[in-house]
Amino acid sequence: MTPIIKTFNLTKIFGSNTAVNSISLEVHKGEVFGLLGPNGAGKTTFLSMLCTILKPTSGTAVINGYDIVQDSAMVRRSIGIVFQDPSVDTDMTSRENLQMHADLYDVPVSEQASRIQEVLTLVQLEDRADDFLNTYSGGMRRRLEIARGLLHYPRVLFLDEPTIGLDPQSREHIWSYIRQLREREDMTLILTTHYMEEADELCDRIAIIDHGSIVALDTPSALKQTVGCEMILLKTEEPEKLQSLLAYIPEIDTIRVIDDEVRISIPNADDELPRIMEIAFREGVHMSSVHLSRPDMNDVFMHYTGREIREEGPESVSRMRMMRRRSRR
Repeated sequence: MTPIIKTFNLTKIFGSNTAVNSISLEVHKGEVFGLLGPNGAGKTTFLSMLCTILKPTSGTAVINGYDIVQDSAMVRRSIGIVFQDPSVDTDMTSRENLQMHADLYDVPVSEQASRIQEVLTLVQLEDRADDFLNTYSGGMRRRLEIARGLLHYPRVLFLDEPTIGLDPQSREHIWSYIRQLREREDMTLILTTHYMEEADELCDRIAIIDHGSIVALDTPSALKQTVGCEMILLKTEEPEKLQSLLAYIPEIDTIRVIDDEVRISIPNADDELPRIMEIAFREGVHMSSVHLSRPDMNDVFMHYTGREIREEGPESVSRMRMMRRRSRR
């Protein structure tokens, strides 16, 4: 696969604190790449350097063929950003917000009207294009922010907590738009989120950053496999008998009895469950329930960082804006 982002020992140091510690990675063209990390882990600083808000202390990165230090203006033309915090003007209409953005990004005047209509249609706001944003729901405003980020045809779109604070239906709509973007635009998406199911469902690969370094990077399924085996939970009136019958299966890692439940830790639980059920049936052991439990992305996050991401709370993008102000001093 062709990389559209490559980082080379990207490092940022603030005084005695190394916020980002020599990160080297590649993001492939057209993939949805997730970036997860606890607050203070270096995630925001890393993104701020990629977006040219902060200059690296050492190392560099190349986005769409442009160096983030030497060609920062071209990098900014190659990327779009959908901020976590609201950043649209509610005293303007959708069309007016997009028109202002088109002017800021030097979209050719001859193309502005068609591009504005195109992105409004993509996020299904064409019927509300001339309504003021103070009449919009939170989900509609977020959709407009995505449209604005797409207006200048970026090759890479950064989505910082795109569904934070939205109701489940609005979140599902945003997920649908993200999938469409990849399929229709061949666009690369960098996604940060505190919703683990979002990362699992949307991302081709996920990097977990902690203490300024990438501590894990792989597909969601591969990351979940590193956490541990799957669990088979069997409820029965004869748990000790079932435990003794199954103890000789070599694939089983551990088998424990807790109250009336037999808990089996085993790889490839789907493949092994029929054999387990056959043994129980043959020996006359009746089970009242059977449940499969698999590691999820929250288990992965806890495994690599020692914390549940739900404990973290969203890391405000205002830190990125504060960094931008600081970098201009």
